[in-house]
Amino acid sequence: MLDILTANDRDSEYPPSWYAASADLPEPFPEAAGELRCDVCVVGGGFTGLSAALHLAQHGFDVVLLEARRVGFGASGRNGGQVGTGQRLDQDRLERLVGHERARALWELSLEAVRLVRELIDTHDMDLPFAEGIIHADHRRRFVPHSHAYARKLQEDYGYGLIRPLEREELRHLVGSPAYFGGVLDMGGGHLHPLKYALGLARAAAAAGARIFENTRVSDFSQGSPACIRTPRATVSADFVLLACNGYIGRLSGRVAARVMPINNFIVATEPLDEGLARELLRENHAVADSRFVINYFRLSEDRRMLFGGGESYGYRFPGDIAAKVRRPMGRIFPQLQEVRIDHAWGGTLGITLNRMPYFDRLAGNVLTAGGYSGHGVALATLGGRIAAEAIAGQAGNFDLMASVPTPRFPGGAALRWPLLVLAMVWFSLRDRL
Repeated sequence: MLDILTANDRDSEYPPSWYAASADLPEPFPEAAGELRCDVCVVGGGFTGLSAALHLAQHGFDVVLLEARRVGFGASGRNGGQVGTGQRLDQDRLERLVGHERARALWELSLEAVRLVRELIDTHDMDLPFAEGIIHADHRRRFVPHSHAYARKLQEDYGYGLIRPLEREELRHLVGSPAYFGGVLDMGGGHLHPLKYALGLARAAAAAGARIFENTRVSDFSQGSPACIRTPRATVSADFVLLACNGYIGRLSGRVAARVMPINNFIVATEPLDEGLARELLRENHAVADSRFVINYFRLSEDRRMLFGGGESYGYRFPGDIAAKVRRPMGRIFPQLQEVRIDHAWGGTLGITLNRMPYFDRLAGNVLTAGGYSGHGVALATLGGRIAAEAIAGQAGNFDLMASVPTPRFPGGAALRWPLLVLAMVWFSLRDRL
């Protein structure tokens, strides 16, 4: 399989984005070289891997983290920055899938994930504002009753008082767009600068004693006691391995690749907006995600830019003009922004699963994997790293709960998943437009 990193990202520095332009980018960690020995080798320097390294080091484990490029280089440093409650599937579907008791436990884990993000920001003094509130906006009138009923279900059945329905008038007051008919406001979630957050996790993990190596691509590994992880210049022997690669798993594990597929998503950042226009678009600075299958999601940056995500691709390369691709949906949602200047446009590769639930698994007794957050990973990936660390430390209850959710293979496995998904996504995109 063609290496997606090579196809889309040409060097080992952070790809251009508003996030990279507005963060204090650190000097690289060294490349791994020679013979290394550790308790745990973490492969992948995104939210999952960095959180796992931090929590393992705090438990006294000797940790080596290997990142192919820079920490936070992939989806962790390029996503929409929305920190949502709940799992990627709503509780109604989870109750049917795993039963009410496990669905409730998964809901509680999702709330713990958001709490953990905020706790880590505070504990490690990250220079990172957290803006509260996420709006789910319905682009079809017929979707609104279900959204309102779901908010009431969370209030009544799950005791969650931070969510409430929005009628069209109130939603229009909060979101200056004619495109939506109602929705839900969840004040338990929020939004942040994801690359600054990833860099904060890396600093915290290194301070706790984790050994982080960048520009160190893992070529293969062999199971055993110890496991052996190979890179171009190093060999790492480890008692445990955590594969935290998400959409970048490549050929490292066929089992994971058959269940976690990379797709590309795209974001633009406009020029800074004047305060009046910014307040007209998002009056209370909440983040928004809408009800389309190919979701539009947007929020304001700290310097009042519109950060708008829209559009996906399923091949091996990003489109040539990302700004034009995202400007179209942004202009439909916000006609006020049709002529605004776009200062930054970028893409990122994330990992999705067939049922959109994260994929946690023990590939062998001492080899674990966590990923497939399907666009809902800022909080869940952070918690996923801690859960993996707990499992390695001998407390596997939460890891086993996440692993108990069935994660089916994509039809055709890694070989045929692309064309089949493209057909499905074309159908859903047409449905969104009709």
